[in-house]
Amino acid sequence: MNAAETRLLLGALDAALARGQRAALATVVGVQGSAYRREGTRMLILDDGAQVCMLSGGCLEAEVVEVALGVIAAGEPVLTHYDLSEDATWGLGIGCGGSVDVRVERVDPADPVPAGWLAALREGRAAALAVPLSGAGRVLVLPGGGEEVGHLPDPGLHAWAVAAARERLSAREPRAATLTAPDGTPVFLDVNSPPPELVIYGAGHDAMPLAAQAHALGYAVQVVDPRPAFLTPGRFPGATLHDLAPEELHRFRPGERAHLIVMNHHLDRDRVCLAHALGSGAGYVGVLGPRSRAEDLLRELEAEGVTFTPDQLARLRSPVGLRLGAEAPEEVALSILGELMAWRRGYDGGFLSGHAGRIHDAPTHAVAPRT
Repeated sequence: MNAAETRLLLGALDAALARGQRAALATVVGVQGSAYRREGTRMLILDDGAQVCMLSGGCLEAEVVEVALGVIAAGEPVLTHYDLSEDATWGLGIGCGGSVDVRVERVDPADPVPAGWLAALREGRAAALAVPLSGAGRVLVLPGGGEEVGHLPDPGLHAWAVAAARERLSAREPRAATLTAPDGTPVFLDVNSPPPELVIYGAGHDAMPLAAQAHALGYAVQVVDPRPAFLTPGRFPGATLHDLAPEELHRFRPGERAHLIVMNHHLDRDRVCLAHALGSGAGYVGVLGPRSRAEDLLRELEAEGVTFTPDQLARLRSPVGLRLGAEAPEEVALSILGELMAWRRGYDGGFLSGHAGRIHDAPTHAVAPRT
């Protein structure tokens, strides 16, 4: 799930708990074959049958709600296997060709493990929740040498689960997965990461749909521009705004997970912003416009004595975006964000039609290196 979905789910959960309602969380913990969503996808179910977010394209939700209502009443978590390859699953004739495992658990805000996990989701902090799918216990793991909350009854399984969670958290794009421990126990590792950052240099008209679409996809958006009239919350809702002239850019340091797009439509500002972006250490730097424009900017910087290492130049994406034939600003934004998703997850952004193999297991290059 992206940060936008998580915000929606948590907002509904907080409102329900404030009203005194009980709730359950359903989480996809295993996927075999083709399925609409992957491990770690969550859905909230309230005690009146209302649901927030989806686990599939509509195939599973009604059945999961029924299971969740039983879990809310009884209090015990339930793991259910759904085979979507049957010709007429529940009489619907879904025929997706795969199967999923869904774990449903009642929300207990007084339990320190789920409370800590929900706090990490709410605050956008890195954390991993290790849950054995057979047996008791669970443990919340923070990255590095951070604390652990909760425990698994078996010391050996606990140590293995904590180490596996920390290893998964160290990846650039950590994803949820169910792993098998040495003793054969399946352990689901649910992973939360801080939202990726998108930094847009330039607050022009075409930056607005890029910022809006990125925010909807869960990015933490930041916009940098020296023109207060353009840099307003009305134009960039949900974004952090930085009113900085080119000579003030040293005051702004993009975060480790930032992806930087230079689109000032102003040669002097673009030149300074490109130097700032390539010098930041961010793994992804895109420049809007034809390749020749970025090459001209680099030549001008070199003439000023500003040069870059091969590693820094390898981070440059120009022209930025997928080759979609985009023209309108909204289309260009889609092209840029499509490339960003493909780059982050290790895909080339090509057509799925004609691809041999499973849709979600089609990496074409090494996932973006951790910086």
